[in-house]
Amino acid sequence: MNLDFTPGAVVRLRTKPDWGLGRVQSAIGPKVTVDFDEAGKVVIDLRHAALELVTPAEG
Repeated sequence: MNLDFTPGAVVRLRTKPDWGLGRVQSAIGPKVTVDFDEAGKVVIDLRHAALELVTPAEG
């Protein structure tokens, strides 16, 4: 489920654009810990929220 969310990957949370970009810290099962620019460290449950990977061109 979270194979693309490896530590160091840059992501954004679609429903919280004001959190800015985040860097994945860890991914265990459906839970991904992300350190966001504006929101700090947050645990995201992929069963309830949609993270999207940010490509270098987007960031």
